[in-house]
Amino acid sequence: MQAPSVQRLVTELGRLPGIGQRSAQRLAFHILRTDADVALALADAIREVKEKIGVCEICFNLAEGPHCTICQDERRDAALICVVEEPGDIVPLERTHEYRGRYHVLGGALSPIDGVDPDDLRIAELYARVATPRPGDPDVREVVLATNPTTTGEATALHLAAGLHERAPEVTVSRLASGLPVGSDLEYADEVTLGKALAGRRAV
Repeated sequence: MQAPSVQRLVTELGRLPGIGQRSAQRLAFHILRTDADVALALADAIREVKEKIGVCEICFNLAEGPHCTICQDERRDAALICVVEEPGDIVPLERTHEYRGRYHVLGGALSPIDGVDPDDLRIAELYARVATPRPGDPDVREVVLATNPTTTGEATALHLAAGLHERAPEVTVSRLASGLPVGSDLEYADEVTLGKALAGRRAV
């Protein structure tokens, strides 16, 4: 039997993805063994990120203000937009150092079985960005569809491609090339594979 506070910590840690009961117990006892300053710094970091982090008004990436660091970077190519499902998908793409455009985070993928329809994603906002660039930004020339190579990701890419071709036929629509294993997530792909996929993207 464990003290109620320890059991609560184990339970909360066990809610994290990929953390089972035993891993949660090991983490809990590690936290108990560390200095109070270290443990409290972790607690403060969690509290701070929940209080300060929101979404970018432009691309819906994680941001600590109205705009994320990528959208604030004037060196990025505003005429090139890479569409991803979740903010976490941006991290591996940035590690490739192959992409210098901006992003658009959908907030998921189409999945009628799970009740996720186009209105539940930020698809209308993407169409608006392509049709009407922000003041000072150039017209969008290409949209890269970087949704995950899963059934739902492919369905989302096809839906977006059809919508973009209809609304902005002058804009090039491309999809990440082969190299990413089907059924995997961008989060777990290595930099070389992602770099080749970006370099060899194809029109859809």
